[in-house]
Amino acid sequence: MDILVIGSGGREHTIVRKLRESPRVSKLYCAPGNGGISADAECCNVDAMDKEGMLALAREKNVDMVFVAPDDPLGAGMVDFLEAGGFTCFGPNKKAAEIESSKVFSKNLMKKYGIPTAGYEVFTSPSEALDYIRSQGKYPAVIKADGLAVGKGVTLAQNEQEAAEALHSLMEERKFGSSGDRVVVEEFLTGPEVTVLAFTDGHVVYPMVSSMDHKRAYDNDMGPNTGGMGTISPSPFYTDKIAKVCMDTIFLPTMNAMNAEGRKFKGCLYFGIMLTPDGPKVIEYNSRFGDPETQVVLPRLKTDLVDIIEAVANEKLSEIDVKWSDEACACVIIASGGYPGSYEKGKLISGLDENGQLDGATVIHAGTKLEDGKFYTSGGRVLGITAKGADLREALDRAYKSTEKVSFDGAFYRKDIGSRCFLS
Repeated sequence: MDILVIGSGGREHTIVRKLRESPRVSKLYCAPGNGGISADAECCNVDAMDKEGMLALAREKNVDMVFVAPDDPLGAGMVDFLEAGGFTCFGPNKKAAEIESSKVFSKNLMKKYGIPTAGYEVFTSPSEALDYIRSQGKYPAVIKADGLAVGKGVTLAQNEQEAAEALHSLMEERKFGSSGDRVVVEEFLTGPEVTVLAFTDGHVVYPMVSSMDHKRAYDNDMGPNTGGMGTISPSPFYTDKIAKVCMDTIFLPTMNAMNAEGRKFKGCLYFGIMLTPDGPKVIEYNSRFGDPETQVVLPRLKTDLVDIIEAVANEKLSEIDVKWSDEACACVIIASGGYPGSYEKGKLISGLDENGQLDGATVIHAGTKLEDGKFYTSGGRVLGITAKGADLREALDRAYKSTEKVSFDGAFYRKDIGSRCFLS
């Protein structure tokens, strides 16, 4: 098969590298891709949101499958458009992708179908939202933009002033455009956070191995929220018993709810879950593979990914036996100085070989460009240094030893990825 992967980040590089392992793949394309991806697939300069351009590219390359990886094109109906053009896609259509592209939709869905989640209210007025937060008198207050916001649309306001600033930024300054036209104000949940990605074709749900993201920019979960500074898999907090509860109360009910709403979900459904004292509750859904969760989940997949995505597209997932490695996996993100705020680009990256890799780990490229055989930074999250091990300690040790070999001006990374797993 010839496969086109849409996207340009670390998630897409991980997907490309996994697809490369399949004996069924003859040619891989990635649009637009990045510097590191160019060593593993033919990169094509088409923007991920360009539906007409992507259809023309799929036709030009005569691909057999299009893997739509990022949230924005899924929310904009890229799958609908390409399928109408005659191409088989992996990823949900626009109606199904609304489970991520609208927080209001997903919260109302959970309320309607009794899926456990945090209590919430929806607001279109910043003053009314602030009045509500003030009346609740509970902090931190969780404030979420309704729409997509590059993973940065959530604020944990520690006091009334921070809540007012967040609402002003989202709803009046329109930091994320129309995504802030409505906001969800949620109760703050406590407990270990876990991510479970799941393959589903609308008939069955196959949960993948668990993972745990680290959203804050700095050690000890300090600093602003980011798209993710590192991940581990598995999460030691996600036991077999909890997995069974999640399947019965969250995973299957979500698939059935989407079917009941006429929004059959086919693709990868992301469950962000808080393991509260009252049981597992959904924090958020995503309509695709998470980033950087994918970087530690897919390396543990033993079944051919091409077989799985084809079965999902054809609604025959029940015929596939999905198997996973018992190894652990860890990923450390190296970011540009200033991220997630403003940062400089074009910094020369040292320590990588000509393929953008290094011994002892797999280097996943997120924000890099390749010029004259050298790699330069081109984004906030630049690299993900990923390593496997017999257990989490070994995986983390390998990942960190490899991370130390890579450098560029202004680079920083968290030194405590996975550390909470070893607290007594």
